[in-house]
Amino acid sequence: MKLFHLRHVDWIDSQLIYHAQPRVNVEGINILAPSSPYVCIGYHQNLEQEVDLDYCKSNNIPVFRREVGGGAVFLDGNQIFYQIVIHKDHQLASGDKTAFYQRMLQPVADTYQELGIPAKYRPVNDVITLEGRKIAGTGAAEIGDYFILVGNLIADFDYKTMTRVLRVPDEKYRDKVFKSMAENLTTIKRELGYIPTWDEMTEPLICHFEQVLGTLEPAELPQNVYDQMEILKPEFESDEWLFMKRRSKEERKVKIATDVNIIQHAHKAPGGLMKAVYELKENKISNLSISGDFFCYPRKAISDLESNLEGSNLAEIGGLITKFYKKTEFEIPGITLADWVKVLCG
Repeated sequence: MKLFHLRHVDWIDSQLIYHAQPRVNVEGINILAPSSPYVCIGYHQNLEQEVDLDYCKSNNIPVFRREVGGGAVFLDGNQIFYQIVIHKDHQLASGDKTAFYQRMLQPVADTYQELGIPAKYRPVNDVITLEGRKIAGTGAAEIGDYFILVGNLIADFDYKTMTRVLRVPDEKYRDKVFKSMAENLTTIKRELGYIPTWDEMTEPLICHFEQVLGTLEPAELPQNVYDQMEILKPEFESDEWLFMKRRSKEERKVKIATDVNIIQHAHKAPGGLMKAVYELKENKISNLSISGDFFCYPRKAISDLESNLEGSNLAEIGGLITKFYKKTEFEIPGITLADWVKVLCG
């Protein structure tokens, strides 16, 4: 497999590269970092509900919606990204997504161990210290015929800016988010008391990935990837993409008429936060929208599920979702039928 060790790149390129590779059939592992900060949201999230856009605009912090699920995150040059692009037919891509995560994230845990930070893989997609603090952000997606796994080594982290770019109900809530994040997310600097050099962090990372991926051959990123990035850039920068439909937030019920209600539910499952909003008329669902920070394969399956449940009775939800799972290759690690019933039926 090719190794594209790109070091610091333009912030938007740090995302466009792995979006372009599967579209031009370029496998490989990328090691890089953004040259300037930005906010990155998950594919299934509602931008306006998750991010304080006024703050980002006034502080010149750009925002990017990725094709990978998960939550909103503040990214900068203190995080070293690893991005694996691998064809679905590759033997390392076999098995379910949980197995894929474990296979690809163990090298990250081993890297932290070599740096002197006891760490381990925790299902579904976390790398944590032995004290239980998260020390790597990871996610995966299917793009075309390729599996994508992205993640980072967190050398240092700007907790204050991260909590500031999030949209929250009030400052008291923001303070709670900051405290919780500081307690549950750690960094290499916090654990070691200093930040190792780039090579001191990336050399063991590459070495441990080679134990899983085989020999990694250093290479220049092909020109066709750069060409594809230029093609993708206008789409990913467009308002249509950034503000794509996703609506729902707090759990609530709004009565419109005697037999018409707008329903919103939120449910925290092991695989992520799930949100649903729909109109319920005569106990039948319409205009359903599902969002959250979960990971879905393939990503369009959520839209298919929304369509599949249109017009259904609440009592039918469990059976319809079971049938949907059986007839599609729908997979959301850490989310079960019971979680779907909870978020849809309350």
